[in-house]
Formats: sequence, C-alpha cells, structure tokens
Amino acid sequence: MVYEKVKLHNIEDLVAVEGFAGLRMQRVPESVRRKLNPEAQLQMCRPACAEIRFVSDHPFSIELSCPKGRGIVEVFYGPFQSQERYEITSDISVIHIPDPNRMTRYDQSKLSSLFLSPKVCRLLMAGEEMYIHDIHGDNCRPPYKEELPRLRYLAYGSSITEHGHATAPHLTYVEQVGMRLGADVINLGSGGSAFCEPAISDYIAARTDWDFATLAISVNMLKFPISVFYERASYMISTICRSNPNRPVVCITLFPYSRELGDNFIGMEDKGSPDDYRQALHQAVRDCPCENVYTLEGSEILNNVGGLSSDLLHPGDQGMIIIGENLARQIRPLIKKFY
Repeated sequence: MVYEKVKLHNIEDLVAVEGFAGLRMQRVPESVRRKLNPEAQLQMCRPACAEIRFVSDHPFSIELSCPKGRGIVEVFYGPFQSQERYEITSDISVIHIPDPNRMTRYDQSKLSSLFLSPKVCRLLMAGEEMYIHDIHGDNCRPPYKEELPRLRYLAYGSSITEHGHATAPHLTYVEQVGMRLGADVINLGSGGSAFCEPAISDYIAARTDWDFATLAISVNMLKFPISVFYERASYMISTICRSNPNRPVVCITLFPYSRELGDNFIGMEDKGSPDDYRQALHQAVRDCPCENVYTLEGSEILNNVGGLSSDLLHPGDQGMIIIGENLARQIRPLIKKFY
C-alpha cells in the first residue's frame, strides 16, 4: 500500500489504536485479522520482513516506534545491504537516510540486470508490532513498477516462515528464496498460530498480487487431531489453488525438529507422530483436483539438522540459508512452467 510519500510493502492496513500514537502497521486488513485465532491476531501485527520503500534524491527521515517490545530496521539500497541498522523501542526512533540515491553514482548500465533497482531505498523491519509516525523528505516518491521485481512470492507458515531465529530479516528463508528467484516477498508467517483457518485461506486466495506461493503446513498444527489437520490443510490447498490455475502452490511438510531427535517433552500433547501429519498433507495434496499444486519434503529442504538453532525447532541463520537454497532450486523449474 502507498502511504504519503512511501510504499509500505507487505503491509495491508494502518490502524489507529487507542492509547498509542501513530498508526499500527499490519500484514493483513483489520477485517481479516479479527477472524483469526487470538495469537494470529497478534502475529499479523508484527512486521515479518515488511518494508518501507521509497526513491528520493534528498535526505529522508521517518519516525517509528515499537511500544510493546523491540524491533529492528535494516537499510538496503535495492539488493545492496548497508551497514545501517536501527533498534526500535517504545520511544519514537528517527531513521535518517542522508543520501537515499547513493547508488546512482555507479554505472547504472552495469547494474541493470539486478532484480530490484538500486534506486529503491528499503527499510526492512522485524520484531514486535511497529507504529509509523511522521515522514520527512523532499522529492520523495514510491517506487515505480519497473523498479521492482517482476515476480511476487507469497509464503504462509509458522514462526519459521515469519522470522524464526534468523538474526536479521533478510536472512529468513522467505527472503532468501525471493533473492534467489528474483521475486518480491509477501510474508504471511504466523508464529505459533498458523492453523490454516478458512479466513486466512480465503484471504490468500482472493489476493491477486502474487505469482507463486509456499504453504509450510506446520508444527503448529500438531495439536489438532489428524482428521482436523487434513480438513484444514485440504481446504487451504484447494481454495488457494482453485483461485488461479496459473499460480503454482508448493506445500511443504514438517521440517525436522526436536521430537524426532530425542526430546521427550516436546510433542507430549500431539495427536499423532510427525510422519502421520506429513502423510496427511500428502493426502490433502493428492485429493486436490488442481494441477498447480506440488509437495516438497521439509526434511529434503532442511537436509542438515545442524542448521537448527539450539532449541532444535527453529532454524538459525545457517538453516535459513540452507532452506532458501534448496527451496529456490526446487521451485525454479516449477515456476518456469507458468512464467
């Protein structure tokens, strides 16, 4: 969405909240958020790789706050990472970009093959819910369509999709896939609450701004009986695939995690084994009549458990990169059939 002089990427609503200054940035519209489970309602207010984008040849500044915790903002110029990193707290923080068009000093003909124009200044966000306040800057505009990636990639899943234990937003597997495939990223990860609810399934299906999607139907769903897991996964898969037969949808089974590595505490309330749920997802895909749906094994995507962080559940930076590399490699031939 466009707000004042900037493009808010992966932000679909700005909401005034009583008792808080500024506007809360949300990854789904408020009408959708209210239909989700309580935890998902909170998670969809977290930025999860959302971005503030603009093009300007004058100094620029923006005011952000994170009243309920801590957030981080990293500055990129197109695909180029800068050393600028900001911590956002409950006090209003001013992010000042003195030279947003610094990359134009280089030979643009030698940068023309990039999937994202270096003219686009990008503020990548992560952490707790974040509020936008004032924007200052002359001659500032949202990016043009031709300055942005041609393809758009939507990802749904648990905290592993949202951010996991990545130490920076660009290190999430979703961003890693986007970078490798030259695609913009729409991150709809929902930590601890990716329950494949009809409201989020219908919302994803109704969106017309994505070209391919991954659905990591996940460890969050192991608290449901297998029959409910199948029913919800089946509805999500069929609804999204039927929305447009020319958009490939890739379903990912459970990644390896601690229960399979000897943890006797994790999974005590699960209604079946991890493999039971993996097989239920395979069955849901087989039962979908659409030809644009595919399944990938989480254990083949994260094929080195050393990529997990010490909780043996969430991938660390190395695991995110492994997932990004393997997932992009397997998705590439699938999207070539359509684009």
